[in-house]
Amino acid sequence: MTDLVLVTGITGYIASHVAAKLLHKGYRVRGTVRNRAKGRRVLDAMAVAGVDISGVELVEAELGADAGWREAVEGCRFVQHIASPFPLDAPEDREALVPEARAGTQRVLENGFSAGVERIVMTSSLVAMMMQPNRPKEKTYTEDDWSDPDWAPLSAYPVSKTRAELSAWAYADAQGLRDRLTTVNPGFVLGPDPYDNGGASLGVVRQIMNGEFPAVPKLAYPVVDVRDCAAIHVAAMSAPDAAGRRLMAAGQTLSFKEIGEILEGEFPQAKLPRMEAPNFMLRLMSIFDDRIKSILPDLGHTAHADSAYVTSMTGVVPRPAKESVLASARDLVANGGVVLEE
Repeated sequence: MTDLVLVTGITGYIASHVAAKLLHKGYRVRGTVRNRAKGRRVLDAMAVAGVDISGVELVEAELGADAGWREAVEGCRFVQHIASPFPLDAPEDREALVPEARAGTQRVLENGFSAGVERIVMTSSLVAMMMQPNRPKEKTYTEDDWSDPDWAPLSAYPVSKTRAELSAWAYADAQGLRDRLTTVNPGFVLGPDPYDNGGASLGVVRQIMNGEFPAVPKLAYPVVDVRDCAAIHVAAMSAPDAAGRRLMAAGQTLSFKEIGEILEGEFPQAKLPRMEAPNFMLRLMSIFDDRIKSILPDLGHTAHADSAYVTSMTGVVPRPAKESVLASARDLVANGGVVLEE
């Protein structure tokens, strides 16, 4: 019988690409959803894009509740734990997302290990690695780097991702099961959006192209294509050297200004910003806009990822960041997220 893989939060941007990659490789997929109707819409979009979804089943399970998780992991050889709370508007309480993120991770790990799954691949983030006080303006991060969740400037999302991943490793170590856990820590996730469910990173491209940034902030992050991110997730299930490791899913670093310049080359009719906003202006604006407040720790900082070891382990070579930027933009235009001037 074909191996079964649980994919939590299957309607998400990364998760849907992971599911498609698993199906292409011949796995059966069980996906958790909060709402079966939304799950069905994403599956229908996958089918329209040419994915054979006959090997997919949906089950309802929420990170914040015990119901459904024991049944969800039953019969699974691997688990891809990708679901994570990510509200569109960041809560003022920096710890607000932690209980659901941490408890949900514990539920998945406890039930998965008890059911005998061979490996759990958990999606974390580079924000669980690079948010540190007193860091230099430019730094290359490794898998040994950890964010400091107690650093006061951090907003709710990086705090939740860091605390959830710390909790996962602590639990695996306490159970003597570290070699059955692998985390994948993606950078700025861009790339195609064939199922029209793009994540927050694509939202930045949409805002840049729609003229919502009169000037872009001085931010620079390592970029990963969602297709490469999915391939790393799938390879991490069985790659021997990935056991007990943190895999940085990240390639070339781009600044928001460089992203705008790439877009201008193919979409000159878009309302693209041509300047970088002074840091002092954004700090002033953050008093009135919590969305800006969340990026303050990264202003003027350039992060790089020392991720060559991931290619050695998984065989996944990150594609050029420019390709990912343009793939994002093309699908945003095709899906109606960006309307170009005539």
